[in-house]
Amino acid sequence: MGKFRKSLLLLMVSALLVISACGGKTDSGNTEKAAEKPTDTNTVSAADEAFAKGKYDPPIEISTSLMPTKKFTKGDTKENNAHDRWMLETLGIKHKDTWYPAGDAQYRQKLQLAVTSGEKLPDFVPVPTDRVLTNQLIDSGQFIAIDELFDKYANKIWKDHTEKNPELWYPFTRDGKKYNLPIMEYTDNDDTLLWLREDWMEKLNLQAPKTIADLENIMDKFKNQNPDGLPAKNVFPLAVSLKGNTNTWMASLDWLFGAYGTIEEQWNKDADGNLVYGSVHPGAKQALAKLKEWMDKGYIHVDAALWDEGKASESWTKGEAGILAGANWVPDWPAPDLLKNVKGSKYKAYPVPAGPDGLMGTKWQNSGVNSSIMINKDAKHPEAIILYYNYLLDNLANPKTGSAYEYGFAKGYDWDVVDGQPTSNKDKIKDFNNDFPYLTGPARIPDLYMKTLVKLADGAKPETPYEKQIAEFRKPENWYAAKVVMSQLDIRKQNYFTGAATPTMITKWNLLRQSEMETFNKIIYGKLPVDAFDQFVTSWKANGGDQITKEVNDWFKSATAK
Repeated sequence: MGKFRKSLLLLMVSALLVISACGGKTDSGNTEKAAEKPTDTNTVSAADEAFAKGKYDPPIEISTSLMPTKKFTKGDTKENNAHDRWMLETLGIKHKDTWYPAGDAQYRQKLQLAVTSGEKLPDFVPVPTDRVLTNQLIDSGQFIAIDELFDKYANKIWKDHTEKNPELWYPFTRDGKKYNLPIMEYTDNDDTLLWLREDWMEKLNLQAPKTIADLENIMDKFKNQNPDGLPAKNVFPLAVSLKGNTNTWMASLDWLFGAYGTIEEQWNKDADGNLVYGSVHPGAKQALAKLKEWMDKGYIHVDAALWDEGKASESWTKGEAGILAGANWVPDWPAPDLLKNVKGSKYKAYPVPAGPDGLMGTKWQNSGVNSSIMINKDAKHPEAIILYYNYLLDNLANPKTGSAYEYGFAKGYDWDVVDGQPTSNKDKIKDFNNDFPYLTGPARIPDLYMKTLVKLADGAKPETPYEKQIAEFRKPENWYAAKVVMSQLDIRKQNYFTGAATPTMITKWNLLRQSEMETFNKIIYGKLPVDAFDQFVTSWKANGGDQITKEVNDWFKSATAK
């Protein structure tokens, strides 16, 4: 699930200098290059007719870029498959000159080379969640502003979400115009909670940790009175990754920093509504002092600085750790490895605890956007992608009982009739395949997933086709975890800076981040005193941090201006 897209963060940071040098400027002087789509009466009338009918008749041809499909079944190919046959029959749309890159890295490279060399681009260009790349594409002048098309053609589901979450437009807006169509993702699906070894909790007769002090007591018991009889030297209760970002997608520490009033490695709002960098907040010093204490006590493995998120999670699945910070979907991964590796093990989701002053906080991963799509100024049917996505949202995201999509997208692929009963259970369907080359990725109504899981956790019977599919695919531990997440909605802290790298960021940010990571790890490992944090903050501000903070706030005021 969410784990596969988090690695983009480090790639984005390391690419700032290179990409920006290729044209990723943010000054208003370059915005004049942004393309405007001339009004074509024939095209507009054809578009209106297509939306009235729900399809193009006669069919039209479009080009886009599609990530590789993992597998094809029933003789399908990338040029002839269930999705493309459906798209032509249902919507009157077929592919022409579509890109099929081998993977994400190759696609980014191909896209950047095409922009700089003037190579012909597809009609519709999917853009990963990468603010630098987005701004480079806007600067190229090869894509149209989508304001009028979106206002005229986007359906209610799509518009309602953007109205409730106007911040999702921030990365896509330049001089008051929007350039990317947001592709929606489930909200709160990656919010942090704590996964504890429930069999250990039961054997030690421990209660849910409401405070950091409670959690410390649990860690002490896990280590020094281990229910599995493990010697203290082999138990490191808290699984943590200190190799890169500590505000990350698994084995994160955002919840600990949140207990002291900040979220590290992101831009938070202060009491006056200004943006401040969370890692230089005074609360970060308190969190680091606590981490040093836990490292000294052996609550954190000494190799944590060498571990990425996957490696850190292994300490939990191997039975060496008893606490893992992760999302509601941990029961899908990596929890099955824990059950396989440790006989009799159990796990359960718990809310994040409060700090000594009653503070709590976790990162908020997204505003319900997974990626976006930009429209080529030369596209003959620029509205076609909206017709397509509208249909997915209206029909597949939450299908109606009795509809063609009640059990899935395509009979014989992601659902079938087995022993006289329709099912979407992959274990019952021969050659099960739900990997369809959707132009936008699967259709998702942002708040539907977590609402459904909470409903199931409350003991309600699944009623709609969507609810039945979720009940069949998701484990009860997952249902309960969603309820825990939704019980703490008010503690989420959003990263408010989603614009392109500011001028000073381009030249100074990599060095500032390196200094931050080195200082924090040295404090945690006792190689520097905790008070070294104060000198770090002074140096951070003097070496570009203050100027970056000003530039970030200037951007924020511009992005939020009415």
